Amino acid sequence: MEAYIADWLNILGRWAHFVTGIAWIGSSFYFIWLDNHLQSPKEQADEVKGVGGEAWSVHGGGFYQAQKYKVAPRVLPETLHWFKWEAYTTWLTGMFLLALIYWYGAEIYLINPAVAELSVPAAILISILFIAGGWFVYDLLCRSPLGRNETALGAVLLLLATLLAWGLSEVFSGRGAYIHYGATLGTIMVANVFFVIIPGQRKMVEAAGRGEAPDPEPGIRAKQRSVHNTYFTLPVLFVMISNHFAQSYSHAYNWLILIAFSLAGALIRGYFVARHKGKASPLPIIVAAIILLATAAALAPRSQAETAGEGVSLADVRPVIMERCANCHSASPTHIAFPAAPSGVILDTDAQIRMEAARIHQQTVVLKAMPIGNLTEMTDKERAMIDAWYRGMK
Repeated sequence: MEAYIADWLNILGRWAHFVTGIAWIGSSFYFIWLDNHLQSPKEQADEVKGVGGEAWSVHGGGFYQAQKYKVAPRVLPETLHWFKWEAYTTWLTGMFLLALIYWYGAEIYLINPAVAELSVPAAILISILFIAGGWFVYDLLCRSPLGRNETALGAVLLLLATLLAWGLSEVFSGRGAYIHYGATLGTIMVANVFFVIIPGQRKMVEAAGRGEAPDPEPGIRAKQRSVHNTYFTLPVLFVMISNHFAQSYSHAYNWLILIAFSLAGALIRGYFVARHKGKASPLPIIVAAIILLATAAALAPRSQAETAGEGVSLADVRPVIMERCANCHSASPTHIAFPAAPSGVILDTDAQIRMEAARIHQQTVVLKAMPIGNLTEMTDKERAMIDAWYRGMK
């Protein structure tokens, strides 16, 4: 029953995280688009009112006119919409999932004894330190003199992101390292909203309410953090889907693969931001494509010397599958963490084992991603036996 309840909490948590994430990213992308499509107002009366730019659009059968003031309107409207809870609820649901899957299930998803021998409390403490520490380091850099030079700051942030990915891969499982990289960037994004962007907007609103010209400094800082958030978005989204692709997180150089996807994502986002402003150079897209193609080439399976399959039959392999795999991949799993077979893969019968032969070989021999966290302690000799059996089938 405990595993069943955890499974339902996982489903509901992921659903909520997905919905709120769409709301946050959607509004963020829209306002970046809007800022970069503003044109000078056509009506002189709008300029007199202090309008700095406007954009016309059509959607859902209606025409819309969005206007942005140079500073603030003379009189604030009764209803002023704030965009903050999308970010907060995305982070809250994400942290709920992190705690449920990677803290509560630390021995399965977070700790890999082959990487580092950690107790559950130690792993959770390291997790918290990475996530919280990432924000403090980032915030200090932005507030330092380096924060006034975006090029230099970007280079330092890329270096620190690389160190973060490497450091996480040295203490956690591949899946755990990837999700904590995303959680650290996501926490920075939400903290930017909570500690910088929203307080800056509050100061502007309060000044406008008093009839004073707002101090531009909070707005400048908020704009900087907002731009950083848009470049962090695609790397974080990649992390959210990466647990479906063991060829990335289970690789010996998983941290380098993670940085490659992060850099490609930032370049792709940069291209679209530039494109919003007008004609954009295709160079960022070309570089991103080269990075992704080079990564795919590096991950491609290398040709191996054919292992003789004679003498290794299904009868030889069956005990290994039963002992190392079937406690999870069964119609009635015996492992407490899995109320149902992961990915619907069931290995109870010879026919089912034959049907899943390619997947078994890919996960246990090529990627060595299964058993997850090597919970059942599959040996190299057993992996070689599966390899020989599979090649003998071909």
